[in-house]
Parts: sequence; C-alpha cells; structure tokens
Amino acid sequence: MARKTEKNLGRQSYEALSARLEEIVGRLEGGGLTLEESLEAFEEGVALARESENRLNEAEKRVEVLLASRDGRLTVQPADELAEPDAESDAPDEESGEAPDDGA
Repeated sequence: MARKTEKNLGRQSYEALSARLEEIVGRLEGGGLTLEESLEAFEEGVALARESENRLNEAEKRVEVLLASRDGRLTVQPADELAEPDAESDAPDEESGEAPDDGA
C-alpha cells in the first residue's frame, strides 16, 4: 500500500496532503483500529509528512529573491532576511571585514 500511496502523492496538492494527514492522525488518536490498520495508517502518515516537508522545502527555495547589490552583482537572499535589510547595512563587509562606507 505504501508504494502505491507514494506514487500518488506527487499528484496531490499540499493542502490535500495536509488534510489527509490530519485525517490519519485523527483516526490513530481515536483508537479502535487493529494493529495492522494502525501500522498501515502510520506508514501512510509518514509518507504524507515526508512529501509535505519536501513541498515546503521546495516552496522555501522558490521564495528566494534576487537582489542587486551595490556593485551591480546579483545576489540571492532568502525571503526571511528581507524583513531586516538595515540590520545588515551596519555589519562589516564579509569579504573585506570593513564597515560599510556611510558616504561621509
């Protein structure tokens, strides 16, 4: 069953994967399953969790933004670093170790 499930995971949306995983967790927490049913549900849940994690990792990579640096070179900056652009401007230059030129 796990192999068949893994093949079908790529066709489902992240939201569908998440909904199915929630359903499985509910069934496992509710009890009433045989040992074999529990193992099958757990196995499917692990496959769903792994696929969901892969999808989230891919989405995170896609969120990276290309930015032009002062010298015109393009750099890749993850989206979570975009919220604090001024914090890095006061930091020493990584390549030279010198503080940024403030124009004075």
